[in-house]
Amino acid sequence: MKNKDKLFYLLLFVLALAVNVAGINVKFFTDDPALYASIAKNLIYKKEFFELFTYNYDWLDKPHLPFWMAMLSFKIFGISVWAYRLPALLFFLLSARYTYLFTRKYYDTETAAIAVLILMTAQYIIMSNTDVRAEPYLMALVIGSIYHIACLEERFTFKDLLLAALLTACAVMTKGIFVIVAIYGSLLGQLIFRKKVVSLFSIRFIGLYLLTVLFTLPEFYALYLQFDLHPEKLVFERHNVSGIKWFLWDSQFGRFVNSGPISRNKGGDITFYLHTLLWAFAPWCLLFYYAVYKRFCDIFKRIKLPEYYALSGGLLLLILFSLSGFQLPFYTNTVFPLFAVITAPFCYKQLSNFGLKFRLVSQWVYITLLTLIVFVINFFLKPASYIFFIVDCGVFFLLVLLINNLVKEGYKKTFFLSCAAALFANFYLATVLYPVIATYNGQNAAAAYVNQQQFEQYHIYSARTENNVFQFECKKHIDYLPVEKFKDFNTTENAVFYMSQYSLNYLINNHIPYRVLQSFQNYSQERILPEFINSATRNKVLDKVYLVTK
Repeated sequence: MKNKDKLFYLLLFVLALAVNVAGINVKFFTDDPALYASIAKNLIYKKEFFELFTYNYDWLDKPHLPFWMAMLSFKIFGISVWAYRLPALLFFLLSARYTYLFTRKYYDTETAAIAVLILMTAQYIIMSNTDVRAEPYLMALVIGSIYHIACLEERFTFKDLLLAALLTACAVMTKGIFVIVAIYGSLLGQLIFRKKVVSLFSIRFIGLYLLTVLFTLPEFYALYLQFDLHPEKLVFERHNVSGIKWFLWDSQFGRFVNSGPISRNKGGDITFYLHTLLWAFAPWCLLFYYAVYKRFCDIFKRIKLPEYYALSGGLLLLILFSLSGFQLPFYTNTVFPLFAVITAPFCYKQLSNFGLKFRLVSQWVYITLLTLIVFVINFFLKPASYIFFIVDCGVFFLLVLLINNLVKEGYKKTFFLSCAAALFANFYLATVLYPVIATYNGQNAAAAYVNQQQFEQYHIYSARTENNVFQFECKKHIDYLPVEKFKDFNTTENAVFYMSQYSLNYLINNHIPYRVLQSFQNYSQERILPEFINSATRNKVLDKVYLVTK
């Protein structure tokens, strides 16, 4: 790698880091991140560690690790949206580090640098670092586990054994045992293609399995403490719910076969992830598909590949996601580091004439679309301030000028421009579009209203469990009272109830008396509708949320 190229890789890495961190302080505008942040906040309020609650109800849906990380951040930095996102961002950086280490192990330094930039500029990766769920944690834990397992497979060391087991256990305590499919599936694929399957039963790997179980014990203990010890608790509208059984079966395989307490409509689109990746893994998806095709051609021709981990683990989990009824875009982020490893060599290696043309066209399609989308959105959005848009444009066009003048190789020029276009689009989203959406989330405004001193002695209720932005932003415990019970609710305390338009309509339609304290404009969709982006039609998709009392 030339010194001049190193400067461009370093510059793009710094810019990518800045863009991924740019949304760290944006108010929540979707429900899931606010729910997870609220659960972590409740750990602080209740002085708990092992038991998870939302609205003072026992909560059983996800393992504990992300909540423990957020709780630790809250303890150090205080409760805030940026403190919730901070540990996830640190794990994201860890995923970039392990992506570099794994790629460099089997390829060269330039391929490793390219893989890291692919990961850091992938569309849904950057979005997920603002809309934080469990995926930033999973990315680091999965690629980290695979890296240390790969090292362990080559040569036994206690360091790789312990880190492989610890990271695998942490991955399980983040999303459940299904992540083992990606981790051990990648190992299985490697050993099958290298004709060393018997190694799965070697002492080193048996030790890995046992240590992984040992390191996962905190999760089993937490579930046992909160649920198995208390069969009288009502969970999923029934008693005698075993947290351990849920963890081992219902939360994973039960979801996969759609038979668990949490289910989705059957008959999902088996091609969902194939077309979702077109935008979620932009601007690299088309090149990724080409890379997979070429890798399978090489396997068919019995050409030895540098490694089989990335192909085996990434595609196996993608296939299982596609076959399940739970088809959500952010699931794919878990294996994006593996996709980056698969794609990276094809960003610069010599290809056939068709391959060269395909690479050029596929990248320029994304470069053009990502650039145009920003200008189109900004034209219709008409944000209150254009400062970030101007900064974004200035940095982008300066970067394009530098790349065009100083980079001579065509493949590098196209790769760098693809990175620049992705960063240009996502800096705009993080600093302009997301804050606009957050300002139209009435839950933030309603929480700010009840946080005033005049409501210090009031008891606050939510009429739905989906009002989690409100739950997080309120500086006290929020209880849940179904709107159906509002009529018969009596208390000697002063009480305020947060209600959406849907809940208020229930009171109106059933002639239940209430008094509105304050109303707030609200955008209730999690999807960004064109009507919302267009300032001229925005009011058509807005409703109101309310603070009411009896």
